[in-house]
Amino acid sequence: MTEKHNKHTNASGSRNKAGNKSHSGRPANPRKLVLNLLKDIMREQKTLDEALNNNKADFESMERRDRAFARLLISTLMRRLGQIDKAINACMKRRLPAKMADVRDIIRLGAVQLLYLDTPPHAAVSTSLDLARSPKLSGNKPVMNAVLRRLSREGQDMLAKMDESQDNLPNWLWKKWAETYGGATAKAISLSHLAEAPLDLTVKEAPAEWAEKLGGNVTSGNSIRLPAGTGDPVFLEGYEEGHWWVQDFAASLPVLLLGSVKGKKVGDICAAPGGKTAELVTGGADVTAVDSSAKRLTRVHENLERLQLDAEVIQADATTWQPNEEFDALLLDAPCSATGTLRKHPELGRIKRPEDIEILADLQRELLENCAKMVKPGGTIVYATCSLEPEEGQYQIQHFLKKNGTNFERVPVKAEELGSANWLGMLLTKEGDLRCLPCHRHDEGGMDGFYACRLRKIA
Repeated sequence: MTEKHNKHTNASGSRNKAGNKSHSGRPANPRKLVLNLLKDIMREQKTLDEALNNNKADFESMERRDRAFARLLISTLMRRLGQIDKAINACMKRRLPAKMADVRDIIRLGAVQLLYLDTPPHAAVSTSLDLARSPKLSGNKPVMNAVLRRLSREGQDMLAKMDESQDNLPNWLWKKWAETYGGATAKAISLSHLAEAPLDLTVKEAPAEWAEKLGGNVTSGNSIRLPAGTGDPVFLEGYEEGHWWVQDFAASLPVLLLGSVKGKKVGDICAAPGGKTAELVTGGADVTAVDSSAKRLTRVHENLERLQLDAEVIQADATTWQPNEEFDALLLDAPCSATGTLRKHPELGRIKRPEDIEILADLQRELLENCAKMVKPGGTIVYATCSLEPEEGQYQIQHFLKKNGTNFERVPVKAEELGSANWLGMLLTKEGDLRCLPCHRHDEGGMDGFYACRLRKIA
């Protein structure tokens, strides 16, 4: 399905208004909402965004302050779940069985407030027990009360004896990162996930001016950074007018590997939600944005409309789809495990499995092979993923060049192509690929983990 997205003078994506009524006719309880989110994440293996969408009416019924509190609760719980569960287990003679998952979740909710949010003990305990009013749960109130009271007394001493870098990661992921990057870097990556990430924006123009307006700083190029805790970006100046879009600094870099795109026909493959599409269009490219998901392409349309940008948008399976005319350049931001984004999406560490990486790596190979047919001789392909796993990054390129080395060559990236700041060189591997780690520039808020490699079609 092909659709040309034309410019619109009216911005879309209007701001959600606080205070709409929930199904019950009154604003939802943020703590009860977090219990529902936790269930969706831990038992249904949904991302936080998917869980919020499942509970959209309740979330939107709350005032902005309560929405922010709910997000703080669930994000802190996901970042610190390993330590929280370890502390809960230390308070019990026997672990709760799986059938008592709802009881454990209520204890978790109280624990995160006691251990990390400085909630007064009486408030953390009482509001948690209030969630156990059903006949199924009320009989477990004495257990919940005992565990939470003990955590209020001894919890900080328990945390002091833990290794926060390892305890909050699944064991398989910790071992994998230690093997790939070494123990010290794995620890630095893990620690970078424990604090709320700042908010990065890409602006169309005048980054210094917008950084000053919004109370942030210019990171590099057209990327600006606002402090953690800024809140919902839809309420910031310039959102509805389409002056900028939300995009992590690391995610803005792969487009730069294409060089000047002005006047070029460029394919953005697996384009949703559209941040890189917007970058390419702003750079003067004639962009075709392709994604297999109609639902995700809705976000691309909404973003392009709000930003008043043009692109051809196509719903298609990029493992088989081919354009009518070959592209001058192509960006493949392939579906991946997204393990580089845990600082913003900490729940992914709880729902991803080793087998997911194998499945995704197979899909990435198919996509890259088909994309190789989409570009002209002399054209450029940038392959990118927001994963820290080598199977989704450098191993993909090794496999591709081994099979297609007579038709493609790797083109190393130079630091000056990323910007003028001296520190940008740390983001490049010895092969000249882009490899951002969450611990890079940690003191300034870090960045998402990203990999990108530039290839040239020589025949």
